[in-house]
Amino acid sequence: ELSPIESNWRSRITLNEFLKRHNIVGIQGIDTRALTKHIRTYGARKAVLSTIDLDPNSLIKKAKESLGLIGKDLVKEVTSETPYGWENPGFNIFNSSPNLPRAKFKVVAMDFGAKHNILRKLVLNGCSCVVVPAKTTAKEILSYEPDGLFLSNGPGDPEGVPYAIDEIKKLLDKLPIFGICLGHQLLGLALGGKTYKLKFGHHGANHPVMNLETRRIEITSQNHGFAVDIDSIPDKEVMLSHINLNDRTVEGMKHKGLPIFSVQYHPEASPGPHDGGYLFERFVKMMEKNIQDNRR
Repeated sequence: ELSPIESNWRSRITLNEFLKRHNIVGIQGIDTRALTKHIRTYGARKAVLSTIDLDPNSLIKKAKESLGLIGKDLVKEVTSETPYGWENPGFNIFNSSPNLPRAKFKVVAMDFGAKHNILRKLVLNGCSCVVVPAKTTAKEILSYEPDGLFLSNGPGDPEGVPYAIDEIKKLLDKLPIFGICLGHQLLGLALGGKTYKLKFGHHGANHPVMNLETRRIEITSQNHGFAVDIDSIPDKEVMLSHINLNDRTVEGMKHKGLPIFSVQYHPEASPGPHDGGYLFERFVKMMEKNIQDNRR
């Protein structure tokens, strides 16, 4: 049920007010456990929420006629309209005045719906970020003279964003690349692979993932409905790095010869597990090594 009050000392508005401000639809007063079991059994289903048309037959008809997510470009709804810089490390309740490392690396982040906490994590690891719209070309990205490219999270089907895939292809051998969530899927497509829709998506903050290099189990936060088929990638230098222990789907990959890697889950999650925080450090080390190699 929706709480009518807010009690956290940092709260400014109620959840209801927040949803209205951002035009987000919510629902309450239903048996969420029954709904969860239904989705678990039958997979993700089309659904309708309505406060106007209340006729069940009419709503069922609308749900059946809806196109769904397959092939739909949702990124255009959430990407930034113009480039902007990001240098905000965020607020840490346990350390209100963190000693930030000097920004040693410039990262261009392609915005497919980027979460701010990802950008904060990059800043906390010594990066200055330029966030660019999803339709930014490879040439425009290289004009910033970045040390690395970040491919952000975002909504929907990665195959609905062909313009981004085409530009990422042009950058595969130009820059160190780190992708998260949708960025991971777009990278898989840019490498020549395929993606597919899951029977039901991964959502929540307690998904077990194994790092195949260290054999360490990470508890991860996830929110996606598609996955990469790593066996479909023709470049055999691309290897599986992380696997989901619930359904054995791909949770991460890396290239053996190029400074490229990605994960399906959210290592920046807040609130959520912080088991994947080392990935930002890996990206920084990758950029550092690439700079050193180019000087030789």
